[in-house]
Amino acid sequence: MRRRALTAFLTAASALIAAPVFAKEEAQAPANPPRLIIALSVDQLSADLFSQYRRHFTGGLKRLQDGAVFPSAYQGHAATETCPGHSTLLTGVRPARNGIIANNWFDLSLTRADKRVYCSEDVTDPESSANNPVVSPRFLKVPTLGEWMKRQWPGSRNVAVSGKDRAVMMMGGHQIDEGYWWKGAGFTSFRGTALSPAAVAENGAIAKMIARGGKAFAAPAWCAPRDRAVTVGKDAIGTGRFPAPAKDSVAFSRSPRLDAATFALASRLFDDMKLGRGNAPDVLSVSLSATDYVGHAVGNEGVEMCIQLDQLDRAMGAFFARLDKSKVDYAVMLTADHGGVDAVERLDQQALPRAVRVDPALSPSALGKAIAAQLGITGIEPLVYGDGPFGDMYLSRALTPAQRGLALDALVAKLRAHPQVAAAFAAGELSATPTPSGNPQDWTLRDRARASFDPGRSGDVVVLLDRAVAPIASPAKGYTATHGSPWDYDRRVPLMFWRKGMNGFEQPAPVETVDIAPTLAALLKLKVPDGSFDGRCLDLDGAEGNTCQ
Repeated sequence: MRRRALTAFLTAASALIAAPVFAKEEAQAPANPPRLIIALSVDQLSADLFSQYRRHFTGGLKRLQDGAVFPSAYQGHAATETCPGHSTLLTGVRPARNGIIANNWFDLSLTRADKRVYCSEDVTDPESSANNPVVSPRFLKVPTLGEWMKRQWPGSRNVAVSGKDRAVMMMGGHQIDEGYWWKGAGFTSFRGTALSPAAVAENGAIAKMIARGGKAFAAPAWCAPRDRAVTVGKDAIGTGRFPAPAKDSVAFSRSPRLDAATFALASRLFDDMKLGRGNAPDVLSVSLSATDYVGHAVGNEGVEMCIQLDQLDRAMGAFFARLDKSKVDYAVMLTADHGGVDAVERLDQQALPRAVRVDPALSPSALGKAIAAQLGITGIEPLVYGDGPFGDMYLSRALTPAQRGLALDALVAKLRAHPQVAAAFAAGELSATPTPSGNPQDWTLRDRARASFDPGRSGDVVVLLDRAVAPIASPAKGYTATHGSPWDYDRRVPLMFWRKGMNGFEQPAPVETVDIAPTLAALLKLKVPDGSFDGRCLDLDGAEGNTCQ
């Protein structure tokens, strides 16, 4: 009797355990296009960093992992900086074609003394300079998703918010209904544009927070292994908690508080503009800048980055919860403009002893002086222009044609002979290189350089530093680590799509960030002329259906 009872109990228990698995109804992807696209970019969130911490997320970054996850998305180009990276996200076009080759480049034809050009600058305005630009998207050569949407649906709204003006310009484009970025102690917009009530209200809330200051953040328990001081130059990194002294707007904006404020403004605009509730679908682009500021200041392997990503996850979760209450059918895309690498002093302690800081001899100024001495050229200063010891370098227009040819050969030879340089390509070599195709992880260094080469804007020489060579010769407080290399720690970023009811999946095969715009266009059933995108549509159905059809 007892045996029969035990058998019956085990049978019933087995049925109860198994029942939820088989009885659970499969999620059904919505049949209609979403009413709102939320396009999120987390500045400097590398695929490596996401992979390292993804199991700890409990908020917005956890939710997105229930959607379509592409852990190996590539910013295929070599110029892995904020402006080029953001330029690919909603244009679907690589920098070689959209014109955004770097954060800064040089135009030696400018009449002003400073020939450096900022990527989001209106150089036609006499009051503009690279250091204090009149902000404009004029350099972006192609439309963004929001602009394509407006062409098909004139009532569509295109809204962009970020801690950085260049992210707003590159994600929003030339037709932005509302665009805001951080400047000083609050959010601002285009010159001559009055702030909306939402922006005024958020700036008021920010002013109160800055005035009273903020306590240090608590570190989650899972951050404990990262909580260790590392000496970098005259300072130490690795143990920070982001206290914000009263009236210190810089401390506020160089902490997780900036992302929270960015989400808060995005939420106010969502409510005030009733985004997703008009007669056409809308797009709200939100670029989160704090991860990049933290990465530059203290690297990405200390407790500071742990705290930053935990706070980002929480703020994103609260943002999604606010959207959920509206009952608006929204779809989310999240990715990054580029990755990043840690400070070399910590990398040296963590199994990468080859990590070094760049040789000052590779600065454009030092190279120009060395070549002038080598060739006996006098009276031309600077002979080589450049924004740093990597990327685009330009030869002075004061050189005669004969001097120019000799100087170009000497510059390329000197760069290629240096042990810290992985490759140096003359402009003619890149112009003759076909546009790369196929898996971006398999591209050669020349392919990567070609993907961000524009013959009208790029340098006479493009310099790629070797792996783990940090282009910061002397670290300073607030600037110890960076990005911008052609290596996968800077090129590879996460890419996720989420929408309520979609069939989630994970696809580890490499994709590109230029695939985002055609994917969202297909989801919206937006008609875009053939050839408008460099990328391809990614099927987000996760089952037999196909969102690309």
